[in-house]
Amino acid sequence: MRLIDSHCHFDAAEFDADRAAVQARARAAGVTDQIVPAVDAAGWPKLKTICAAQTGLHPAYGLHPMYLDQHQRKHLDELRHWVERETPVAVGECGLDFFVGGLDADTQLFYFDAQLKLAREFDLPVIVHARRAVDAVIAAIHRIGGLRGVIHSFPGSPEQAAQLHQLGFLLGIGGPVTFERANRLRKLVAHIPLEQLLLETDAPDQPGSAHRGQRNEPAHLVAVLDVVAKLRGISQDTLAAATTANAQRLFNLTPQ
Repeated sequence: MRLIDSHCHFDAAEFDADRAAVQARARAAGVTDQIVPAVDAAGWPKLKTICAAQTGLHPAYGLHPMYLDQHQRKHLDELRHWVERETPVAVGECGLDFFVGGLDADTQLFYFDAQLKLAREFDLPVIVHARRAVDAVIAAIHRIGGLRGVIHSFPGSPEQAAQLHQLGFLLGIGGPVTFERANRLRKLVAHIPLEQLLLETDAPDQPGSAHRGQRNEPAHLVAVLDVVAKLRGISQDTLAAATTANAQRLFNLTPQ
C-alpha cells in the first residue's frame, strides 16, 4: 500500500531535531511521498534543501495568507523566478483566511490572485488555504480561470464541494475527520466523488484524535485513511490506491 501525504510542512522547525526519524516512520507506515508547501519567501531555500535531500519529498512554493506581514510585493517577482527555475509540483500554499484577525482582506486577495495567475501561466496546480473564505476562494478561481488544484483541510459545504469539483479542484482531508464530533465533515467525506479526494496531515499541525495535543507527523496519515475508508464503506487498499492516483495525477508525480 502506497500513500501520499498531499499536505505536510515537513520543513517546519518542529521537525529539525528528528526529521530523519520522522521520515523513517512515514515510510514504514507506507507514506512514500509528501507534498511540502511553503508559507513565506524566507523559507523557500530551506524547503528546497530538505526536499532535495530525500526522494519522495515534493516542494511547492508560495505565500501563505496567515504570514501576510512577512510578504512583500517583490516576493511575487521572486516567486516567479523560483517557479521557473525550480519546477515545483505546485504553487502554494496560498489562499485566503478570514478567521484570523488583523489580516487585511484586500491585501490577501492581491497576493492570492497573483499566485493563481502564476499557477495558470506555468500550468501548475495550486494548494489553497481557505478558512472562513471558501466562497471568496471559489469566486477568485472563477475570476482567474484555467486553474486546477486542491483546497487543503476542506472546511466547506457539499454545495461548495460540488462547485469546486466542476472547477477541477480536489479536497484535502486530514486529522479533523478522525474526531467523532466532526459530523458535517464526516458526512461530506462519505459522499464526495472518490476522484475528488486527497489525504493529508498538515503536519506538524492538525493532529488527529489519537494524537490530540501532540506534534502531528506524516506517519499519522494511516489514521486518516482508516477513518475515511470506514466512512465510505471501502477497504483501506482501495482508498489508498484511489487517493494516491489522484495525487499523482494532480501533482504530475511518477507512479511507482
